[in-house]
Amino acid sequence: MLDVPNKTESRGLAPTLVLALGTFAVGTDAFVVAGFLPDLAASLEVTEGAAGQSVTVFAAAYAVLSPVLATVAARVPRRALLVAALVVLGLANLGSALAPSFPVLIATRVLAAAGAAAYTPGAGAVAAALVRPELRARALAVVVGGLTVATALGVPLGDLAGERLGWRYALGAVAAACLAVAAGVYAIMPVLPGAPRVPLRTRLGVLRRPVVMAILPLTVLGMGASYTVYAYSVPALRAVGVEGTAGMLFLYGLGAVLGNLAAGYATDRWGAGRVLPAAYLVMAVSLGLLAWTAAGGAAIGGAAIGVLVLGWGASSWCQTPPQQHRLIAAAPREAPLVVSLNSSAIYAGIGAGTLLGGLTLPSGAAFTYGTGAALAVVALVFALVTRSAGGVAE
Repeated sequence: MLDVPNKTESRGLAPTLVLALGTFAVGTDAFVVAGFLPDLAASLEVTEGAAGQSVTVFAAAYAVLSPVLATVAARVPRRALLVAALVVLGLANLGSALAPSFPVLIATRVLAAAGAAAYTPGAGAVAAALVRPELRARALAVVVGGLTVATALGVPLGDLAGERLGWRYALGAVAAACLAVAAGVYAIMPVLPGAPRVPLRTRLGVLRRPVVMAILPLTVLGMGASYTVYAYSVPALRAVGVEGTAGMLFLYGLGAVLGNLAAGYATDRWGAGRVLPAAYLVMAVSLGLLAWTAAGGAAIGGAAIGVLVLGWGASSWCQTPPQQHRLIAAAPREAPLVVSLNSSAIYAGIGAGTLLGGLTLPSGAAFTYGTGAALAVVALVFALVTRSAGGVAE
């Protein structure tokens, strides 16, 4: 864990709200593309499936860079690291907004991933260090809550901005938000020291621990299940009769916020072993019913679709607090590293799910929904098996 003075730790959960502003900016950047994917594809003269791979590239770059940057920047004071990461993220989004071609867009998405990969794990590790151990899952939920609020507000607002002003203006607004939050983090966050530098090979030695390797694949499976559909949510929602997608994207994000916060509380109270299987069951049912609807097996109204989308969002983002809590409990001395590895696993799942969604979308939205539901079932089984495996932290 980070060496944080007791007087800082005693401040409780309040300082984590500042960190959540940063994860809100990161989350808006990571997920906003889903809201204007068709317009971006048309503007850069690529297919929707190809445009969706900009999400895959972002996620893959994040997954690779997260542990590397955690090592390289280990000694950097935490406030300086977080501010620099947000500045890089803002400049990368400005580059994306001005991109004249799809290859240039991809390059700027890689740069954006570097900023995000430096920020999110650092914010999670600092949040865990700022509070007492019994409040750790709730603190992590607040920080992850920035990501989930981004799906509730940032992505629908990006969708509306893309419709009214164009996708370039939407990304420009994200860039401005990142830079504004960087200034806020600099002004408000306390000065915290970095951690001792440890070689990357030594850091990744934690992956040889069976308990850690029993936890991380579940993050990949769970996020892959959700993002098989989410990156293509505009055409997927149209397939179930939804034309104006901003409202449904808001419901997904609202579910994400509520699910994330509830998961933090529930994990502290009942343990991850109960929270995670429930999440994957809800996800499998929600995506399965949407697949049935898209295939013409049911004619349900917009309210019922909204409930399913709400459940889908809640189950997607209630995974993260219990997973991070399990990892920190399994390797408390390597908390910043295991949080960064979990962030890598999140984005590996997002990238794999987006890639899978792009491959299945030509076969129809019902097949895409069904693939996500099947992955959720696999995640459910994996969660049940690892819950009973010897030594896995609950």
